[in-house]
Amino acid sequence: MPPFEDALKNTAGEINSRISDLLPAPEGPESRVIEAMRYAMEAGGKRLRPFLIVESGRLFGVEQEKMYRVAVALECVHTFSLIHDDLPCMDDDDMRRGRPTTHKAFDEATAVLAGDALLSFAFELVSSDRTHQDPFVRCELVTKLAQSVGAHGMIGGQMIDLSMQTLPQDIPTITRLQRLKTGALIAFACESGAIMGRAARDARHALEAYAHDLGLAFQIADDILDVEGDAEELGKAAQKDDGAGKATFISVLGLERAKAQAQMLADQAKRHLVMFDERADLLREAAEFVVSRRN
Repeated sequence: MPPFEDALKNTAGEINSRISDLLPAPEGPESRVIEAMRYAMEAGGKRLRPFLIVESGRLFGVEQEKMYRVAVALECVHTFSLIHDDLPCMDDDDMRRGRPTTHKAFDEATAVLAGDALLSFAFELVSSDRTHQDPFVRCELVTKLAQSVGAHGMIGGQMIDLSMQTLPQDIPTITRLQRLKTGALIAFACESGAIMGRAARDARHALEAYAHDLGLAFQIADDILDVEGDAEELGKAAQKDDGAGKATFISVLGLERAKAQAQMLADQAKRHLVMFDERADLLREAAEFVVSRRN
């Protein structure tokens, strides 16, 4: 088994190659929106969510190409969320992954359409019989992805984020915000391999529990990076949450307690994987990675 960093890098390379192959070519009068889709998708990133799909799928012997197609679909959804989050009406960011955000590189209207098109394309990929031969598996993937994106998923979390100044500034509210905004896509990533592999209920439950703790640890680490991180290393503006007066795990718990909570969640996430023995070692290392990363 390759070391974690190598495995993450290898998965990112495979996903980047398939993004280039699967996205439509920019041609015809609609080419500008396709160029914007490609610009946003090819910006790089760690590709952690695809990595979680691939590693969870390997636990159940899922074919590699099937996992990669779902992984590209999830990256389309994640990128759609980043494009829209960066808009002036949302978080109003000018930089993402070390280069101009999509609405800065193109324009706001094109960015909105590019995000919409990526969301649509994600479901086109997941619903294809090339992704899985079993229509019931495809239907469950579509349903789970839709739930993770919608009003009780990522989009609902963004709505809570925009409304935080009128909501209680406490841990239950912040936890719900992050469970939806960040955790929902991480949960789909971890569960999709089990869905494609037609895993037993106890195995799916273990991955669901792992994803829950991993998602919260990931977000607390993000809050820590917003306070301690360097903008150049992050590839985006730092200390934006504090400047905007946003309630975060840091503002409620304090920096040291937040760090301890993130590590506790990472350790707890790893314990959920005991039934998979050494086959889940890379998923265990992923839990440690999310709380030690620098960007």
